[in-house]
Amino acid sequence: MTIKVLVVDDSALMRSLLSEVINSAPDLEVVGVAPDPIAAREMIKTLNPDVLTLDIEMPRMDGLDFLERLMRLRPMPVVMISSLTKHGSEATLQALELGAVDFLPKPRFDLPSGIEAYRIEICDKIRAACGARLQSRPSAAPSLSGAGAVSRESPAAAGGTSGLPEKILQERLVLIGASTGGTEAIKEVLCSLPAQMPGILLVQHMPEMFTASFAKRLDGLCRLRVKEAEHGERVMPGTAYLAPGHSHLSVRRSGGGYVCELANSEPVNRHRPAVDVLFHSAASQVGANGIGVILTGMGKDGAQGLLAMHKAGAWTIGQDQDSCVVYGMPREAASVGALDEVVSLKDVGQRVLARLRGGERRGKV
Repeated sequence: MTIKVLVVDDSALMRSLLSEVINSAPDLEVVGVAPDPIAAREMIKTLNPDVLTLDIEMPRMDGLDFLERLMRLRPMPVVMISSLTKHGSEATLQALELGAVDFLPKPRFDLPSGIEAYRIEICDKIRAACGARLQSRPSAAPSLSGAGAVSRESPAAAGGTSGLPEKILQERLVLIGASTGGTEAIKEVLCSLPAQMPGILLVQHMPEMFTASFAKRLDGLCRLRVKEAEHGERVMPGTAYLAPGHSHLSVRRSGGGYVCELANSEPVNRHRPAVDVLFHSAASQVGANGIGVILTGMGKDGAQGLLAMHKAGAWTIGQDQDSCVVYGMPREAASVGALDEVVSLKDVGQRVLARLRGGERRGKV
């Protein structure tokens, strides 16, 4: 089967480059290019593409406005092509809320050696998008700090306290990894959790700049505090630490607690940050005090690390196929025997809380 792709971008150079790299794959074909959403709308009707690549800033109609209408009237897999700017990263997060499957930064033309890596990545993302489970989305994405953000100070906030004893808050850690579809999945999990939680460490496959915007967005929506992890900082209860896009995140035991460590070392499983790096560190440093969670995502990153956590006595949870945008990473974790339970995305937060409240530790395999 050949996957038909429609490229929508106002830059003739970008349309040409994307067409070239996509057409280089034997199973992908660019069936049309459009300079703006108005032209794209007509081409979708006549060409019936399987996947759309979509720029955000375009003439005649903004990419986000077009995406919102598209997902409401004719839902289809969309991969956003974003600029590496603060505005571009925030707009991309809104696009993912509106139903885009994935995104990719625009390539840098001054780095020819990076074009091959870019070609592999965009082709992989288009293939994953074609087989993705499209999620229903609200008609408008909330702003990063808009109405609806939970006040951490409000005693009326539902689930504001977990009732967990101080010892559990200090000793236990929750480790979460995700990729394609993960921004919305992580948001759903964190927003279901109370402010009173053990520390949470997160890896989401994203470039630098995007992780800063993502952490800020989550911090405005969750009862937990959410921030980008910093090298050497102590992990505190009630806080979630997101791996920055430029470095691997790992955890190290220090005294009676834990410390975040960052490393700008080589990619693992083609990713930096990589979920496996975090999970392997948790297996050795946290052991049975850890709870590992693997969410929607393309590829196999995190499976071996989660298996190591499982063998070290940690409780491990995988998102089920029906609620995943892309059932890749959780499927790989299940296939190697790394999971203690498989649950729907809407139940992940409650299952984490149940393990913490029960105080059970499975013990080493």
